[in-house]
Amino acid sequence: MRQSRRGQVDPFIVMDVMEAAAKAEAGGRHIIHMEVGQPGTPAPEGARRALARALEQPLGYTVALGMPRLRQGIAGLYRRWYGVDLDPARVVVTTGSSGAFILAFSALFDAGDKVAIGAPGYPSYRQIMRAMSLEPVTIETRPEDRYQPRPDAIPDDVHGMMLASPGNPSGTMLSLDALRALLDRAADKGVSVISDEIYHGLSYGERAHSALEVSDDVFVINSFSKYFSMTGWRIGWMVVPESHLRTVERLAQNFFICPPHASQVAALAALDCEDEAQANLAVYAKNRALMLEGLPKAGFTRIAPPDGAFYVYADVSDLTDDSAAFAAEILDKAGVAVTPGLDFDAARGGRTLRFSYARATEDIAEGLRRLQDFMAGR
Repeated sequence: MRQSRRGQVDPFIVMDVMEAAAKAEAGGRHIIHMEVGQPGTPAPEGARRALARALEQPLGYTVALGMPRLRQGIAGLYRRWYGVDLDPARVVVTTGSSGAFILAFSALFDAGDKVAIGAPGYPSYRQIMRAMSLEPVTIETRPEDRYQPRPDAIPDDVHGMMLASPGNPSGTMLSLDALRALLDRAADKGVSVISDEIYHGLSYGERAHSALEVSDDVFVINSFSKYFSMTGWRIGWMVVPESHLRTVERLAQNFFICPPHASQVAALAALDCEDEAQANLAVYAKNRALMLEGLPKAGFTRIAPPDGAFYVYADVSDLTDDSAAFAAEILDKAGVAVTPGLDFDAARGGRTLRFSYARATEDIAEGLRRLQDFMAGR
């Protein structure tokens, strides 16, 4: 049977690493997971209890843009976190952030349009764009810029641009001034901006700034996956300009009908569970400190200390130019799963690795011990 050219996207390499780790575990080995950006904690207790109560009632379709109470609750979060007075009508509840990307790309761009993305960056941006017949244009960011794009690096011929702060895989953030400079330059060029803010709430020092603090003429994407530990629930949201709301609504009606009702119920309750989320953040902060101390001891010295999220991105060019083979060797000999940088930077990722510290502190400490032993004997 015929296959489309646009469907021939690259694999998500971290998922391949997860599969290899699962096979090792099935063979009886104990693997420390530093490969995937998934919290080791469950969804907030209040969210789980709310869903348990809701299961006694029918869970059917909701309106396409999401439950009104949930949209109001998300708008309230913007007031608490950023001091932004957000109209709940502009909030679109989505099937994870992935569903939001599909809606945003569909609402903003036509086939053949070019969209700039920073490298290193989240690989699914690029692959979703290709599957939608868009052309991703790479901005090669620099370690001295902490892997964030500069305003003068925005290409002249692009129709859109992705921003991510904190970034994946780097965990680095844009200051409010840097964010404003990028948005101003994009506006001058007529470039539509999508701001991926999925790791907001997970920062260590200065808080992350939302693009909505600078402009309303921007698409902002977030999710309950990271800060609220709800990865498998597939529930996220998007804030869109009023001018694009009806377009997004029509697309959502046809693509998804509505976000999962059960997950919306849990997400609404999760908004009242920030104390639990903050307790998880304290664990990540402890893990981050262990990583910043332990990775250099193992020989991974070229890192940009992360401002947020739960990743460390390491330049390992002094150790290898084949990060996939290096990651496989680490899994085989040390029992630690890490992600090759090829997922995030096709041109330079053969010389980088990403380490996640989203799991329990005991696992992180054990993984660092294994890495140090492995590197000492390599």
